[in-house]
Amino acid sequence: MSSSSAPKVAQGDSKHLYTVVVLGASGDLATKKTFPALFGLYKNKYLSQKTHIIGYARTKMNQATFEGHVSKHIKLKSEGDKAALQQFLRLCSYQSGQYDQDNDFQILEKHIEDLERNSGATARLFYMALPPSVFINVAANLKKNNYREGIKIRLIVEKPFGKDLESSRKLAKDLGALFSENEVYRIDHYLGKEMVKNLMILRFANVIFGSVWNRHSIDNVQITFKEKIGTEGRGGYFDEFGIIRDVMQNHILQILTLVAMEPPVSLDAEDVRDEKVKVLRFIPPIVKENILLGQYIKSEDGKEPGYLDDKTVPKGSKTPTYAAATLFIENERWSGVPFVLKCGKALDQQKTEIRIQFKDVAGNLFSNLSRNEIVIRVQPNEAVYVKMMNKEPGLGTKTIISDLDLSYSSRFIDIAIPEAYESLILDALNGDHSNFVRDDELIAAWKIFTPILQFIDQGKIDPIPYPYGSRGPKGVSEFVAKHGYTRGQQEYVWPQHSEAIKGAAGKEQKAEKKDAK
Repeated sequence: MSSSSAPKVAQGDSKHLYTVVVLGASGDLATKKTFPALFGLYKNKYLSQKTHIIGYARTKMNQATFEGHVSKHIKLKSEGDKAALQQFLRLCSYQSGQYDQDNDFQILEKHIEDLERNSGATARLFYMALPPSVFINVAANLKKNNYREGIKIRLIVEKPFGKDLESSRKLAKDLGALFSENEVYRIDHYLGKEMVKNLMILRFANVIFGSVWNRHSIDNVQITFKEKIGTEGRGGYFDEFGIIRDVMQNHILQILTLVAMEPPVSLDAEDVRDEKVKVLRFIPPIVKENILLGQYIKSEDGKEPGYLDDKTVPKGSKTPTYAAATLFIENERWSGVPFVLKCGKALDQQKTEIRIQFKDVAGNLFSNLSRNEIVIRVQPNEAVYVKMMNKEPGLGTKTIISDLDLSYSSRFIDIAIPEAYESLILDALNGDHSNFVRDDELIAAWKIFTPILQFIDQGKIDPIPYPYGSRGPKGVSEFVAKHGYTRGQQEYVWPQHSEAIKGAAGKEQKAEKKDAK
């Protein structure tokens, strides 16, 4: 392997050797996301062989059980992966303990110190794969018992970061009293997805996009998040938050800021986050007229249950499982351009995409035209394609929709796309905050959503029922049309370049559904 293509150890490791502590190590998040991401970093030589990974949770487990737990969702693609996993497991250990007991964190500290004495580690990464109800208890115990002067500390905190503006402010205040903002990494895994990380390069490294990225050329922007699975027995947890808090206020809004932000002064984390915050501050709170809610019911064939059929969901709950909302950015670049955010569970397909629709051609010479669009497919089957009008081959001048298509599956055949958590944990190890949420960014986001969430929580908006596996509630097409989106007169289907892509996507969706159950 040439030196230019050889995998590199994380830049942060050139200064610091880390001990990684995963709190909530027995939970789904740690098992399905955190440990596979850490293994991916180790396998690709971004973690030192001297790194120690400690799992901490209330569940009592011996080492063999813990190793089985860690390995459960790690996908092995070769004999080399199997060997790497065995080496990785030798770096892993487990400590059981409560989240509110000093003594348990002191035992954890002794375990950390014993490992650091042998490894020479000079930094600690605490990953809180925990429910928000225990964030502050755990953070306080970490600060009291596991914080050492001269040791670099980094704390990764998982969403949700509060339920509204007030709770978010309290969480930020309580966490800020324990750890500095520079030590805290609020993780939103969508910021680690390949196509989301590509947005700034698409926008600011291409003249052809830069000159049309404004209200003079763009009519509307849609950001869509669709899941095929429902709550699948997790309805009780989901009912506390609903689809807006679960997806829209964080994942989709983060994408919006990257689509709409001004060019930052530099790629420094604070310069990038400054521009994201500016966008959010230009967005007024959502009003009732600009939101549509839905809740899924039993599928039309009766095979899939409705949301209220989940025994963990309170009877008569009005919690939305689908939401469409229109936001406006009241600045010079975007004034008057609707940003339509849509997200839902138990829909007809799984996908996340950004659809930027341009204005109609002025002084149109041709009939049967459709608008130009830039579509950025975040997942699955990552792609960027530009829909444009073209002459149909032949003797006439009939127009057809064509595309300029960059599908990653056909363009980057030999390049593996890293998992989002893998990318973000590496950023944290490197001390790069660019793809993490800052405290003032969080407050600005909650200001947009809190008034309408209070309205919803009071049961003042009835969600529209939609069958499991459908495209969503009735009225969605009219809702997006009201805000400027037109489908055009010609039918268009985005080409998928290989049957293998379709097959892989189908398998992925089945696997996710199986995991959820």
